[in-house]
Amino acid sequence: MCTAPSVGGPILAVQNEVAHWRAQIFMRILQVVLALGLVTALPSIVLSLSEGIWSIAVIDVLAIAWIAGIWRLTHVSYRVRVLNFLAVTFLVGIGLMVKIGPLSQIYLVAVPMLAALLLGLRAGMWALAVDALALGLIGYASNTVGEDTWNAAAMLQWAVITLNYVFIMAVLTLSCGVLLQRLERSIGDLQGLNEELRLTSTAVARLNDMVMIAEVTDDEHRIIFVNKAFERRTGYQREEVLGRSLRLLKGPDTSAGTLERIAKAMSRSEAVRAELLNYTRGGEAYWVETELVPFADEGGNNTHWVAVERDITERKKSEDDIHRLAYFDVLTGLPNRRLLMDRIDKLLASSERGHTYSAVMFIDLDNFKYINDARGHAIGDALLKNAAGRLEQLMRKADTVARIGGDEFVVLLAHLGSGHAAAAHAALVVAEKIRLSIAQDFLIEGQNYSSSASIGVTLLPKGGQSAHDLLREADIAMYRAKADGRNGIAFFEAGMQAEVEQRLNMERDLALAIDAQRLWLHAQPQVDCAGRVVGAELLMRWQLDDGGWVPPSQFIPLAEESGQILQLGAWALRQACGFVLELVAAGHAVPLSVNVSPNQFRQPDFVEQVRAVLAETGAPANMLIFEVTEGLLVEKMEETIERMHALAALGIRFSIDDFGTGYSSLAYLKKMPLYELKIDRSFIQDTPADPSVTAIVQSILAMAHHLGLQVVAEGVETRAQADFLVANRCQGMQGYLFARPQPFSMLLSSLQPQHAAA
Repeated sequence: MCTAPSVGGPILAVQNEVAHWRAQIFMRILQVVLALGLVTALPSIVLSLSEGIWSIAVIDVLAIAWIAGIWRLTHVSYRVRVLNFLAVTFLVGIGLMVKIGPLSQIYLVAVPMLAALLLGLRAGMWALAVDALALGLIGYASNTVGEDTWNAAAMLQWAVITLNYVFIMAVLTLSCGVLLQRLERSIGDLQGLNEELRLTSTAVARLNDMVMIAEVTDDEHRIIFVNKAFERRTGYQREEVLGRSLRLLKGPDTSAGTLERIAKAMSRSEAVRAELLNYTRGGEAYWVETELVPFADEGGNNTHWVAVERDITERKKSEDDIHRLAYFDVLTGLPNRRLLMDRIDKLLASSERGHTYSAVMFIDLDNFKYINDARGHAIGDALLKNAAGRLEQLMRKADTVARIGGDEFVVLLAHLGSGHAAAAHAALVVAEKIRLSIAQDFLIEGQNYSSSASIGVTLLPKGGQSAHDLLREADIAMYRAKADGRNGIAFFEAGMQAEVEQRLNMERDLALAIDAQRLWLHAQPQVDCAGRVVGAELLMRWQLDDGGWVPPSQFIPLAEESGQILQLGAWALRQACGFVLELVAAGHAVPLSVNVSPNQFRQPDFVEQVRAVLAETGAPANMLIFEVTEGLLVEKMEETIERMHALAALGIRFSIDDFGTGYSSLAYLKKMPLYELKIDRSFIQDTPADPSVTAIVQSILAMAHHLGLQVVAEGVETRAQADFLVANRCQGMQGYLFARPQPFSMLLSSLQPQHAAA
């Protein structure tokens, strides 16, 4: 249970301090009285005895004995001993007054003053009252005893003496008492101040912030105090820094401008705050937020400076990290898109002012995705960092190399020349150096990896262009270099913009075609060795308003890049289920193959989508074959295979499309629930004329037979190809030799004679 701190502690401490002080004074008084008493009492006793005044001698002896007893009996309480001492003094004074006369009042004078000194003002006033009463009684007795009449004049005289005595003693006693009270308060104030100073000193010494105090001497600032936090952070011991300058911790990278600003503020005796880079005794750099405050004396002269410093190294590091995250690529350390756009804007402005040409290069690493997918992201990241290093080595300090995402880099070449042709030639020279540098093998983890670069170049300035315009032009030129066979260089031309606009128009028209249902699924039959239709692949077709058709090689990649493939894939699955129902109704057990995009397959809810469509349409799942490419397996293989098993549990069968052209490992064949392999047309077109290709096809067929998989050969266009496949026990063939893709209704009609013949 917490309690509030009591104020009684400091008060009690002061009272104890005063009581101790009074006890010491009392002991000194006793010692002085005993010493002087012995010196004066002996002559007094001798004179008293010689005059026959035995009472005075007795009083002296008793007084000395009594005081000696008070001095020796230290175990008796202080108050009792003081009261006894006052009583001795009082009684001696009374006795002497009775025997000697008013002259002995001097003894009574000591009683109230000693009481005020030793017991306080209240005790002094009580002692004064007792003195006054005793004087009054003595005066009354001396003027009435032995006389028959009242001596009014003598009594009045005595009263005047008593009143004056009381007045003077009251003044002296009050002065002594008040003085002692003020002294007691001062002791309390001093003790409180000392306590405050002690607490302040302890707090400053234990602060986590570093504190330095420097005195001003001859325009220098010499350190006179440092706390423990200073010693811990800087590595300096207090003795090492006392007397040295406040600039002790500054180093080579400390901002000269900040130091100058601090010096100017200090010269005006103004408080100043700043962030500084300091150095420890061992040379380690660290950041502090420092505040310097001047202290002046009563005359207004600046005598000291107090510096309070807080370590902000972690905060500065966080700020640097945030800045780096905002403006630099995390992987390569190169400027990112945000910083790149800012530098392009500045380059545009400086090129226009200087009437010089500069260049923007867009660089894309060819086939990077294959390396990244096949060997993993760690190898891909290492290749990107190596490529970034090579690009930086080729550039001047005035140039910029940036990474704007994936395997895309941008290079800014500043101020290549004042003529367009000369600048273009200079940019071409640099681009060729980049192309050759990237074409050299990358050694990563002991293995060589080859890549190349497609580079697009555009020159600036051009009237009214922005940074985004220039980056888009360089990007368009890069795609032209890639379309021309990769590993090349292309400069931006006006016609390229038209191609991009055409592509954008096609993307928009495809979205409209999907909504207007101007897409069709055609079916291309698959036949067995006897020429019977044993299956069909559904292929997407796009018919324009004018009756023309857009080739799938144009709009399918576009749909993949734009994300429209997800909508197309869902539509194709639903259409396929409807066709399956028509086949079932017609009595044909012919499975239909549907191409599934990797993007579509990787959707988290793809299995649920398929399950929902099957449940809604009632189509039998075992009449659907999903054709997937080998590229589907290069990313998250285990998750992909798990999803394939979930679909297989519904009855869906799987076919690997374009087998042999993609993923290099065949280990997945044992893990996947496969039904068939489709040999790519690139192998079939050179069979059986090319022995090496023929051997590959035979190997695929043999492996499939061994694994119990069906095989369909695509692109069969000649009888020789068909005969070769039949001779090597290929179960299915597909190509123009047998039929072109046709509307599903035509396929259904062609199956009727076959069914009747069966």
